[in-house]
Amino acid sequence: MSRFPPLNPLRAFEVAGRLKSIRNAAKELHVTPGAVSRQVHILEQHLGVPLFKRLPRSIMLTEAGERYLEEISRHLLGIQDATERLTGRKGRHILHVRAYITFAMRWLIPRLASFHARHSHVEVRLTASLEAVDFERENVDGAIRLGDPEWHGCCRDRLVENELVPVCSPAYLAHRGDAPMDLSHDILLHSLARPGDWEHWLRSTGARSASSTNQIYQSSVLAYEAALQGLGMAIAQRVLVEDDIASGRLVCPFHQSLNMGSHTYYLIYPMNRLRNPAFRLFRDWIVEEASRTGNISRAA
Repeated sequence: MSRFPPLNPLRAFEVAGRLKSIRNAAKELHVTPGAVSRQVHILEQHLGVPLFKRLPRSIMLTEAGERYLEEISRHLLGIQDATERLTGRKGRHILHVRAYITFAMRWLIPRLASFHARHSHVEVRLTASLEAVDFERENVDGAIRLGDPEWHGCCRDRLVENELVPVCSPAYLAHRGDAPMDLSHDILLHSLARPGDWEHWLRSTGARSASSTNQIYQSSVLAYEAALQGLGMAIAQRVLVEDDIASGRLVCPFHQSLNMGSHTYYLIYPMNRLRNPAFRLFRDWIVEEASRTGNISRAA
């Protein structure tokens, strides 16, 4: 038996092991799932060692497979780096990232240009969804989720503060007059995605609202746009409207805010995604950007 393993099966195993999915490995390699399975089987026959446990709807690395993946990943990345240094050409790496639409539009997308300028060989393919992410079955490298810091089987990095604050346009504020903590005559803008935010803020501050004049929008980004257009007062996550407040397009009519503590935005990802140098670059960048955002907010 040749001591050197066949390269195509080795590559198929590395991708399937990293993603923990035959189907997602097939998408990355642009082949069929059956082709990936055959390549992995060839490698297992060559080594004489089972690398995966085949489950009804998924795969799991064996203990030997986990050790082997750890070892070969470092060497395959070394070959890639050596080739890029020799040729002066960096291959294009694609990352799949999921976020909420409001966070994506108001925080992530405005900052992505700085990531692409720094790492032009990495393409971030961003999708927006409220649905929970299933890293075992979906081709997603990392997701930005709102919640408490408990995601089973995932690593997580806290990104920003989740501070609730009412906002409205200057024109709306001038029209409503001087009624500091009485919202009973205000038009309150609600988001179906975050239906409890007004209630949480009102309860924490003791503000009064018996208003039956409410407007409800499908997402927070629509409620924020309605506030910008002077249609009422929205309850906002400050970090997502910071630019509008700084520019004067939105104002905070009250000093009272509500910090939701650990219930905030996190980047979550399986541990094995850190084997991917492109994902490590994205992870380090977004944590750095989030830290900078926090410093700006505290300074303000």
